[in-house]
Amino acid sequence: MSVYNNSSLDIAEALADAPLVVKGGGKPEFYRKPGWNLLREDVSLPAAVLYRSRLENNLQWMQRFADKRKVSLAPHGKTTMAPALFAHQMAAGSWAMTLATATQVSVAHRFGVRRVIMANQLVGQRNMAIISELLAKGLLDFYCLVDSLDNVRELASFFSARNQSLQVLIEIGVPGGRCGTRTPEDVQVLVEEIARHPVIKLAGIETYEGVIKGDNLAERIRAHVTMVKDVCLDLLNKDVFDAQKIVLTGAGSAWYDIVAEVFGEDLNQRIIPVIRPGCYIVHDQGLCMHNQDNLMARCGLDAEVDGDLQSAMEIWAYVQSIPEPGQAVIGLGKRDVAFDAGLPIANLHYRPGSDVPTPASGEWRVVSMMDQHAAMTFPAGDDVRVGDIIAFGTSHPCLTFDKWQQMCVIDDNYNVVDLVRTFF
Repeated sequence: MSVYNNSSLDIAEALADAPLVVKGGGKPEFYRKPGWNLLREDVSLPAAVLYRSRLENNLQWMQRFADKRKVSLAPHGKTTMAPALFAHQMAAGSWAMTLATATQVSVAHRFGVRRVIMANQLVGQRNMAIISELLAKGLLDFYCLVDSLDNVRELASFFSARNQSLQVLIEIGVPGGRCGTRTPEDVQVLVEEIARHPVIKLAGIETYEGVIKGDNLAERIRAHVTMVKDVCLDLLNKDVFDAQKIVLTGAGSAWYDIVAEVFGEDLNQRIIPVIRPGCYIVHDQGLCMHNQDNLMARCGLDAEVDGDLQSAMEIWAYVQSIPEPGQAVIGLGKRDVAFDAGLPIANLHYRPGSDVPTPASGEWRVVSMMDQHAAMTFPAGDDVRVGDIIAFGTSHPCLTFDKWQQMCVIDDNYNVVDLVRTFF
C-alpha cells in the first residue's frame, strides 16, 4: 500500500536514502518534513495516520508510570514493528524492547536495539542461527524463554557447538493457557536440566498473565503473579541463577498495574522487575481503551501519574459512494484496518476545501467490511457527500500496523512531519 504526494512520488523512493531511526546518535527526531498536509489532499487515501503529540503523551505517561512503580519497561515491539518508534521508546527510558520472533529481533538489532527479551521459545535451527549470528556481532543483551527439557537440550547442543552461551528465562504459564511450565515442580525439573548445560545461563523468570480467564479475574491475576514472584525468590535463595542481575518479567497491555505492584514490592536488589506492555504507544478506541479504563479504575489515586493514554492512530479514507439514502461506502476495508476486536469508529468528518475537520456524528456507524470497502450507515438527512474524508479510530492496533508499510505522523495542524516504516 503506497502513499503518494501530488507529484506521484512513491514513498519507497522517498525513503530510499532517508535515515530510519536516529539522527546523530542522539534523541530520535522526526526526520522528513515532506511538506504534505492531509487537508490539502497531498496524501493518497486510505492512509494510516499517527498524531505526534499523542504519541509523545503516551511515551511519557507509560515511562512515568513505570518509574513510579519502580519497575523497568520493555515495550513489546510486535505491536508496531516500527524501528523509528522503538527508538522513541528507548529514548524515553525503556530498559529493553520485547519481540516475539527471531526475525523481529534481527530487525530491531539492525536499527540499534541492543537489549531484547524474546517473549517466546527459540525453536528451530534457522531461528537459532539468526540469534547466534546476532550474538556473534556483539552488542546484544538477549534473553529468550524456555519451558521444556527438549528445548533446553536443543539450545544447548546448538550453542555449545558454536562456543556461545545463551541467557534464558523460565516461562511459567497457566493450565489451558499458552506456553510455560505449569507447576513449581516443573520449574525445578527445568532448573536442574539447565544446570547440566553450562552454555545455557538461567537469567530469570517470565510469565504472561493475559491468558488467564475466569471470574474474579483481578484476584486470579494477582495470585498468579505473586506465585511467579515467590518462585523467583525461592530460586534466588537456592542460588541457581547464572546472572548477577535477574530478570522477573510479565504484563501485557491489560494488567500491567497489578504486575508492577506485585513485582516491584520488596524485591532483592539483584532482581530487575520488568513489564512489557506494547499497545500503549498508540492506544486505541476499543479493546485497549476498555482495558486502560479498568486499569485506571483499579489504580485510582494510586496511579500517581497525571493524565492518561490517548488514542494516537486513525485511518483516513474517502466516502466512495452513497448508493442508497443513509448508506455510505467508505474506501477502506479489511486490508487497511483491524476488525477482530470491533469495527472502525468514525471520529472526524472533513470536506475538502473547508477549514478544519469537525467531529463525526455518533450515529455514523461502520456496520460491515470487505477487503477494500466499509459500509457506514448515517441518518438520511445528514450532510455526507462522495469525496468527503472520514477519519476512523481503531481497536487492537497490532492488527492495523501489520497492514501498512509506512504511516504518516502528523502534527496538530494535519501536516505530515514524519513517515514511519514498518517491518513485518
